[in-house]
Amino acid sequence: MTDGGTAPGGGGDRHGLRSGPGRLLVTLYAVFTVGAASRSLYQLSTRFDEAPLAYLLSAGAALVYALITVVLVRGGERARRLGVAACAVELAGVLVVGTWTVVDPSAFPDSTVWSTYGMGYLFLPLVLPVVGLFWLRRGGDRPPAAHR
Repeated sequence: MTDGGTAPGGGGDRHGLRSGPGRLLVTLYAVFTVGAASRSLYQLSTRFDEAPLAYLLSAGAALVYALITVVLVRGGERARRLGVAACAVELAGVLVVGTWTVVDPSAFPDSTVWSTYGMGYLFLPLVLPVVGLFWLRRGGDRPPAAHR
């Protein structure tokens, strides 16, 4: 396959999005998807009136994480471009929400995944999109002729 995916019948592309460090990214994004989705679903269904903006932002983060997970698993040029866009949205969200929660903490009576740049999650929400962007750009820059 020439799009960075895995060739049918084995012998996949050794530079695909899900090889090597891409596997760790898939795992981290999958864990963040489950964590953010389950937390936000619980909060939205039981405490929506306490901090609706925070809970909706966490649900949005879960959707972005899920999209990136699927993109990394799927591979291919089209998926890679979508992944770059999704990681850029994720990074923008972390920076905007992180800054907002520092400047005006009263706007968020409860934290989100992206509050204070993901401090509650060891800053992984800030690091993941940067690593994801690097990996997605690297994974799509190798033309098929470059394979040995």
